[in-house]
Amino acid sequence: MQVDFGRTSSDYAKHRAGFPDAFFERLAREGLLRPGVRAVDLGTGTGTVARGLARHGCTVHALDVSAPMLEAARRLATEAGLSIDFHQAPAEHTGLPSGAFDLVVAGQCWHWFDRPAAAREAARLLAPGGRLVIAHFDWMALPGNVVEATESLIQAFNPGPSAPDVFSHGTGLYPQWFRDTAEAGFTGLESFTFDVPTPYTHEAWRGRVRANAKVGASLPPDTVSRFDTALAAVLAERFPHDPLAIPHRVFALLAARP
Repeated sequence: MQVDFGRTSSDYAKHRAGFPDAFFERLAREGLLRPGVRAVDLGTGTGTVARGLARHGCTVHALDVSAPMLEAARRLATEAGLSIDFHQAPAEHTGLPSGAFDLVVAGQCWHWFDRPAAAREAARLLAPGGRLVIAHFDWMALPGNVVEATESLIQAFNPGPSAPDVFSHGTGLYPQWFRDTAEAGFTGLESFTFDVPTPYTHEAWRGRVRANAKVGASLPPDTVSRFDTALAAVLAERFPHDPLAIPHRVFALLAARP
């Protein structure tokens, strides 16, 4: 599957909910977020994680390979009154100085990287005792719910598993990331997870799904339009309540550089 999230930057920025406040509050309670922390956000996309870090006082460098996504991220950061240093660079070769950072975060993106190389790069960037956080915020398909119906429609238009499901098997949990980090020399591995409902209007849910890797980032525009029409019909017929409460699961792995 050839994926280009730059094609979805408008929908991604407007409709895709970022990590909830509870995620950043948990990191703050763990002592990872505080004023003066030097942080790198890998695969920043439209900068949702980067903005959360900056709101907690971190000095943030945010990287992505997609110029359209970075353009959206810069605009959203400016609108929020936040100062974030954005760079166009891959997670595996950031070009940032060695040992210069206290925190590296990869939110909703680790599966897109050359994972061993990204883990080694994170270890290079971190000062001794620095922390790596790999996190996901996944919608959860349950029998009969709107997510299951949406995923069935996605499968009809673009067969094959989604990238996260290859690793999480639809659970929203990522045990393979423990091996990735341990093999790169990280220690003190621990994780947390919690579920949270996320409200979406019908319009916003359609935009959120258009931003999915298997829809707007990979299908031809005319097919995306047909998919969107089909999803609107499913929502109107089977899930008329508006807004929808979409179940999501937060997963985070925390690892320390010795």
